[in-house]
Order: sequence, then structure tokens, then C-alpha cells
Amino acid sequence: MQHIKLKVCGMKNPDNIQALAEVEPDYMGFIFYKESKRYVGALVAEQVRHLPKGIKTTGVFVNSDLQTIAGTIKDFGLRTIQLHGAETPELCESLKIQFPDIEVIKAFGIDEEFNFDLLHTYDNVVDYFLFDTKTPAHGGSGKSFNWEKLKQYSGEKPYFLSGGIGLEHLDEIKALNHPALYAIDINSKFELEPGLKNIAQIKTFKTNLYGLQA
Repeated sequence: MQHIKLKVCGMKNPDNIQALAEVEPDYMGFIFYKESKRYVGALVAEQVRHLPKGIKTTGVFVNSDLQTIAGTIKDFGLRTIQLHGAETPELCESLKIQFPDIEVIKAFGIDEEFNFDLLHTYDNVVDYFLFDTKTPAHGGSGKSFNWEKLKQYSGEKPYFLSGGIGLEHLDEIKALNHPALYAIDINSKFELEPGLKNIAQIKTFKTNLYGLQA
């Protein structure tokens, strides 16, 4: 089983952010979508800028324009961008051109009717895909989609798996063994309240996730 990365998303509390940094996830996500219960709100950019370089600080956007995303990248020193709306391949390409060192993740909401052929136009303009449960609120539902659908994805572009993942899914993650699975994205199942994570549970998840790959 390949080494799977860990992303923890929906961070906004400064003390909680620092506590999570000590767990050393590979990615830490900050949501810049004002409709989200985990919107960063008044979070100060320096509190993100000063995180260890080994943690890829990830800005999550939903249908923001290029100028807004670019400004946030510069202000917060973001290392990765996650586009969770209906962003076009052209926008993704513009980001890659303007910020060649930034990773771009394009998220897609998956349901039983989802057609993975839709991803082809993004192949050359993003670094990763992210597969989440399809919801009107663009994620954060705490619900998983049917992972059997992943068998229909035959592309080589690596992907993040998201959507209601908790400690109870560790055996299922091991059983997936999908060649393009790159990272597990956790959020609401590890919360004390929206945007406030249970650090002890995340430590347990990380230990067991990496233990699967020993």
C-alpha cells in the first residue's frame, strides 16, 4: 500500500491550529468560503504564514475569482489551493501560470450519476483531484459517498478522498488499495464544534493510517 498523505481541513481557531501543527499533518486546510460554518473569519494571516514548512497550508475556495484567490495566496502564504466550486480549467491554468510553485486541487462532488470523463479537461492544469460527497453546501456534510464509484476512475491523476471520513473508516481505506489514492481529507468527523478539532482523535487516526502502510 502506497504512503497516503493526511489533510485536515476546516481550521480557524489559532490555538487549535497550533495544536494540530504538532501532529504534523501533510496538509492543513483553511476555508475562505463565507457560507461555510468553518469560514476562517477573523483569522490573522500571520498565524497561517508561520506554520512549519512541512505542512502544506491549503486555501479552500468556492467560485472565487482569480484576483481574490491570488490576493489570499499572497496574504496567507498559501502553498496549496483547493477549488471546490464550478471553477473552469481556464481558471486553474491561470493559477498555475501565475503561481507555478502552488499546488492546485480541483474538487468534485460525487454521486451515483457522476461521470469521471468530466475530469479530462482538468488533467493538464491541476496537480490533484479531490473526490467529496456531492452536497448543495460544497462539502462539510459529514456524509460519505459510495466508494465503489472509485472503481470507475481509471485516470492517473492522484486524488484526495474526502466526505465524512472518521476513525471507523480505517479498514475500508486499507481495503480500497486504489493506485491513484494520494491523500485522505478529514474534517467534520473529528470536531468538537465546527472549525474546532479533536486533536487526540486526529493523532489516533494518523497513527492508525500510517500503521496500515508500515
